[in-house]
Amino acid sequence: MTIKQTERAPNTSQTAIFLTAATVGATLLVISGLTLTATAISLLMATPLLVIWGPILVPTTFLVATGFIFSGGFGIAALSVLAWMYRYATGKHPPGLEQLDHVMKVLVHTAKIMKNKAKEYAYQVRNMAQQITKRAQNMGNSETLFSENPLKVF
Repeated sequence: MTIKQTERAPNTSQTAIFLTAATVGATLLVISGLTLTATAISLLMATPLLVIWGPILVPTTFLVATGFIFSGGFGIAALSVLAWMYRYATGKHPPGLEQLDHVMKVLVHTAKIMKNKAKEYAYQVRNMAQQITKRAQNMGNSETLFSENPLKVF
């Protein structure tokens, strides 16, 4: 029995999404690990002080619990991003994919509009520069360049 493998090369947007999700996931995992490590080291360093100054236990317990909660939150966020990335890479339909595709289309459309506007403005500036050059050549005197008949700007 033979198994057919369909080879499918990822397109550019899939690659960009994969790299972004991998970067975000890895960053969140690193932050989670650093937060957990910092909380544990802080707890170890503060233990003698906690024994000496007992009344500080309640706020310190709050701070330690907050550190562990943040560490867990970053860990859960990182695992969620990695799970989403796995679903996307394996061809499944992860939640939020339609919104992501819509945002990408809007960004591409906006970039095209901005490119066209930049071309229009560059054309207008070039025409204005040509007009100024022609007037300067016709007048021959740069002192009277703007004294008479000013250029119409946009």
